[in-house]
Amino acid sequence: MALVWENRDEGIERGAFASFALHAVMLALLLLLLPRPEPPAPLPDDGITVDIVPEVAKPSAIAQRVATPAPTTAKPDASASVQEIAPPHQEKAPTAARSPEVASVPPVPPKPGVFVQAGQLFSDTVLSDPRGRRAREALRGLAGSERNLQLCDLEALEQVRRAAQPAMAPDALAPYAMAAEKVSGNSVEVKGGAFRSKRKWYNIQFKCQLDAGSGKVASFAFLIGDAIPQSEWQAHDLVADDGAADQ
Repeated sequence: MALVWENRDEGIERGAFASFALHAVMLALLLLLLPRPEPPAPLPDDGITVDIVPEVAKPSAIAQRVATPAPTTAKPDASASVQEIAPPHQEKAPTAARSPEVASVPPVPPKPGVFVQAGQLFSDTVLSDPRGRRAREALRGLAGSERNLQLCDLEALEQVRRAAQPAMAPDALAPYAMAAEKVSGNSVEVKGGAFRSKRKWYNIQFKCQLDAGSGKVASFAFLIGDAIPQSEWQAHDLVADDGAADQ
């Protein structure tokens, strides 16, 4: 029985070896029978040439910067004058400095409590005008201190009319309204006077000096005070109007 199994195993091994050898022979035959791939045909030479351009022929960024220098690299000459490098509009002096409007300065209002010295006198001009006929006739009938007082009153009205700020339109003056005036020779001093403008009364003080030879006003200084309350008018004989003189 054991001999039979040994013979059987040997037969299987031989059959497997024979089968392997057969498959190897068949694979070799297949490889020999397959067509061999032909090498690719060489490409025809069309005579195309390739020129190698050297790199130096290509414009580089560095070469461009050297060929075209930037404006900032140019420095102004140290010996150049200020006028050569300054913009044109800075070479001209400002026109505002030469403008007469800038040079003109508005008049400075007088300080409170400070007398204003008149730079120009007007009483003689008023008396010389044909419209001052009534004033000339009134002065002819006066003499001495009374004439001097009336002439200084006329000067006071004209100074207020022309120099007061804000503008006023005085039409009457009472030199003794609040206190008695002082007349001494050719000098007149009023400390408690009052003048009327636009139906209101205002305090005024003035100092008037007359020329002894001509009898004309030689110098004048004045100080305009506050408005007089209407409740005080009656006590000082002050009225809002006096008929035709106020129209």
